Amino acid sequence: MKRWVLFLSSVLLMQWAAAQNIQKPEPPYKRFPSVPPIQLQQLDSSMLTKDKLKKQPLILMFFSPTCDHCQHQIEEMVKNMDKLSQYQIVLASYSPKEEMEDFYKDYKLANYSNIKMGRDIKYLLPPFYDIRNLPYLALYNKKGDLITTFEGNVKVAKLLEALK
Repeated sequence: MKRWVLFLSSVLLMQWAAAQNIQKPEPPYKRFPSVPPIQLQQLDSSMLTKDKLKKQPLILMFFSPTCDHCQHQIEEMVKNMDKLSQYQIVLASYSPKEEMEDFYKDYKLANYSNIKMGRDIKYLLPPFYDIRNLPYLALYNKKGDLITTFEGNVKVAKLLEALK
């Protein structure tokens, strides 16, 4: 009888423990809503860091050069660059440098002085933002405070509305 009570109480205890709602901690960007301490290796091998960013609104986009959604997002942004020229745009990826170079050339990103691109060599951004889908965009005001984030494609009109 004692064994039966012990067995039943352990089963009930395990059921109670399994039923507990374990909350996932907030991602770091919600706890620290400012531009993260990025270290991106640019195509010329120089480092782009948070300190080198201009004091103007920022669109930080994490992407993959081979991702169709990311390609559509950059096409939309390039098409509307006249509306985005007052914002600095930083494209960050974990992809190999060769893929990033092809992407940079294919979309003629060198023509836009407000666009910087680099490789997240320390893999800081995906866990910082808890990135699940690409492209991932984080918008910051000129003080470096987070405005909002987007996962997946976003129309330029929606970006501009959020940046106002």
